[in-house]
Amino acid sequence: MKPKIREPTEEERETAESWPIWEKERSTFPWSYEDKETCLIIEGKAVIQSDAGESKLKAGDWVIFPKGLECEWDIKEKIKKHYKFG
Repeated sequence: MKPKIREPTEEERETAESWPIWEKERSTFPWSYEDKETCLIIEGKAVIQSDAGESKLKAGDWVIFPKGLECEWDIKEKIKKHYKFG
């Protein structure tokens, strides 16, 4: 299982602007998703490592983390994202 990454539609981009923002400096940490999370990466770069392999996130990406995903975040450049659970 790994995150799905793609280019957002204009409508998705506008919708995400009303979501909360999460920011984190360069770091590495384990994470597990108890619920689906959808996010829009505003700035930064990160590598997500899961059993299914590596996923690279960058500014402008629309990312869906599936419920049950267990992974490790490796933030390469300070990350900032809009996010929504469920």
